[in-house]
Amino acid sequence: MTIPATMKAMVLTGHGDLDKLEWHEDWPTPQAGPMEVLIKVGACGLNNTDVNTRTGWYSKAVDEATTGGAYDEVDDEDSTWGGAPLTFPRIQGADAVGEVVAVGEGVDPGLIGKRVMVAGWLRDWDEPMNRDKAGYFGSECDGGYAEYTKADVRGTAPIDCDLSDAELATFICSYVTAEGMVDRANVGAGDTVLIPGASGGVGGALIQLANLRGARTIAMASEAKHAEVAELGPNMILPRNPENLRKALKGEKITVVADVVGGDNWPKLIDVLERGGRYTCSGAIAGPMVELDLRTFYLRDLTFTGSTVNRPENFTDVVKLIEDGKIKPALAATYPLNQLREAQQAFINKTHTGNIVVIP
Repeated sequence: MTIPATMKAMVLTGHGDLDKLEWHEDWPTPQAGPMEVLIKVGACGLNNTDVNTRTGWYSKAVDEATTGGAYDEVDDEDSTWGGAPLTFPRIQGADAVGEVVAVGEGVDPGLIGKRVMVAGWLRDWDEPMNRDKAGYFGSECDGGYAEYTKADVRGTAPIDCDLSDAELATFICSYVTAEGMVDRANVGAGDTVLIPGASGGVGGALIQLANLRGARTIAMASEAKHAEVAELGPNMILPRNPENLRKALKGEKITVVADVVGGDNWPKLIDVLERGGRYTCSGAIAGPMVELDLRTFYLRDLTFTGSTVNRPENFTDVVKLIEDGKIKPALAATYPLNQLREAQQAFINKTHTGNIVVIP
């Protein structure tokens, strides 16, 4: 296969609004270095990290919900998920799926022609769980919003299944994030897991993955999305913001809250946790600033866990679940890559259920 010297790519040129995403048709094609593979991208999913990094929402100077628009004040020194500056220009896109077309030194040439998924996390493979050395695909290096991308072979996995590239691109960020959350919260049989934001990619993944661990799942979503959320198999579905959450639960005993929402309703989630319950969080799309009554926290013996840099096994476990047909994709829509701005606006509008994907 002849690999062109240049490629089409959507390039982020700085923090700000959607106009910071610029379309190029002559961007240099990357080359695989030692222990790397070059991938012809088949599809790449959208996720909140892309939006939050573009807008600079991770900066401590921002205390609003994620709107997808530019903020009046952003500190460029802490405007990424890891609190470090971002280097521009940058090709974003963490959820890349595609075919290996070339390999670098130290990589088995037998991988050429194989379809692979990229794990998302960049690791020091001598210390894979050293979170201080972790980076994210499409943030600390160029990602999948292009015709070609490269990745460390140790952060990829061949995938053998009948799903399309677009369907596979719905899994990586959402499901690996969700698997990290249920893993860190030790979700298992006997648990009842409350899931705000259940119509989103991570929320839908949490339903399926908690169910597989034998837990009961209670989804929270806007009522217009209940029918679609029901297809993912929760035991109960509640409105996004019930007036009286405890009453709406009808006696269900919540042992785990798995949250990517935060915002003004956050205290209600903590109030319904049973004594000894666990709260795990990997996002705050409704707002990062919340109120906590410390008496609720310590008198009920609660455990709070943040969940960002997860174990490498969380990715490989998700790949195995896909191949075994135990989890299913929730593909909301596909867009051509040159319409990434429109795709991201649709993602921000949150009228969809599941994941949005772009195709080069």
